[in-house]
Amino acid sequence: MDTLAELFADELKDIYNAENQLLKALPKMAKKASSETLSAAITKHLGETENHVKRLNSVAEELGIKLTGKKCHAMEGLIAEGKEILEEKGQSSVIDAALIGASQRIEHYEMAAYGTVRAMAETLGHRKVAKILQETLDEESAADEKLSEIAEEEVLADAKGSLEGAELEDAEA
Repeated sequence: MDTLAELFADELKDIYNAENQLLKALPKMAKKASSETLSAAITKHLGETENHVKRLNSVAEELGIKLTGKKCHAMEGLIAEGKEILEEKGQSSVIDAALIGASQRIEHYEMAAYGTVRAMAETLGHRKVAKILQETLDEESAADEKLSEIAEEEVLADAKGSLEGAELEDAEA
């Protein structure tokens, strides 16, 4: 890799693969969520992820590059961690809290990746591409904020309440 343009293309391929991996994982996460709010947020982000892939395809067309041929090992690992949660049994609100944690790790990875390629696009003079990448970065940030809101306003309180209820049952037994 000798040029910033080569690195930029490589990073776009990585993100493209990451987004496509997410398209397969998000429906399973939405199904596992017991909170309707969380399930709806994950489902909404699935639709956004489909748009992210479309945007990346338009970026590739604009730049004359192919986005296939690279595996995003980071996303593969993040999804593998999320898959462990899908196999867990336990208190539904605690599982939801774990799903939010896994989802936010994914969002933070994506925010870092899109922030990086947007900066590269700007540096390389690809202003239209940078604007498209910024739009996706904004959506990733909004998804992360929504997950925090769901955690703080609903899921964590429910998970704490289920713990307190279990402690009361243990004390009564």
